[in-house]
Amino acid sequence: MPSPVICFGQQPCGFFPRRFLYAKFVTARRLQAELGGEIVFFFHDSDHDSRETQTTLRHRQTDEPTTLNFTFVNKLQRKFSPLFLKRIPPDWPANTARQLPAYVDPRWVAAFKQTAATNTADFCLEMYRRMGLLDGVRVVRSGDPAVRTAACAITDCFVDVPHQGEIVRARLLDGALKLHEGGSSYLTLPPADYGPAQISPTRDSRLRWMQSVLHCTHYIAGAGEQAYLNPADAPDITFVPRDPIDRSDEAYTDLPA
Repeated sequence: MPSPVICFGQQPCGFFPRRFLYAKFVTARRLQAELGGEIVFFFHDSDHDSRETQTTLRHRQTDEPTTLNFTFVNKLQRKFSPLFLKRIPPDWPANTARQLPAYVDPRWVAAFKQTAATNTADFCLEMYRRMGLLDGVRVVRSGDPAVRTAACAITDCFVDVPHQGEIVRARLLDGALKLHEGGSSYLTLPPADYGPAQISPTRDSRLRWMQSVLHCTHYIAGAGEQAYLNPADAPDITFVPRDPIDRSDEAYTDLPA
């Protein structure tokens, strides 16, 4: 029998991880204790939705929630660049760090100040590492050209292409590259040459694309994923619901010292 490969996936989901992501780490470590094998975090940093990195924290005195997020160097990046290419303005870390003592333990303020990544995906991943979440975990990134090149071919996909001086993540629809501007409105980009290293999956093609690279035996599915994942796309995977957690969409910062 092959050694278990216990996987879960997630976009960068806040510079302090959302509680549902923390619950996936807990579920994976519990499974590993039972089954052995390795844990793989499929870090979907090629997603482009800037709402994914919203971070909801609770005031340490009043318990009132507040939501913080990155700012971005321009509107085009905010709307359309993949998360691993959304650059952070130089003043954002210091401005955000000044607000954090009201919401998180001093050790997490210090960890935040020590993080020097210049794009949103790297910043989130480095914070998760500083919080100890990635100890003993292999990270595979959907934005990695080597991963993309090794993955199976898909036609339901996004393509990273140049546009107005930036790299944008365009949806391939009816043979054309398009940027979704809201509702039923799309901007069609000029034709462009592209290869596998520029392709990333959509929600519906992500499981098959990911599995062609990771060959995992177990996949921890979040509540949202359970609604749309098609097990037939990966019949060799055992799907495991993530452990429950309260206030799942808020940030998790109460790790034990």
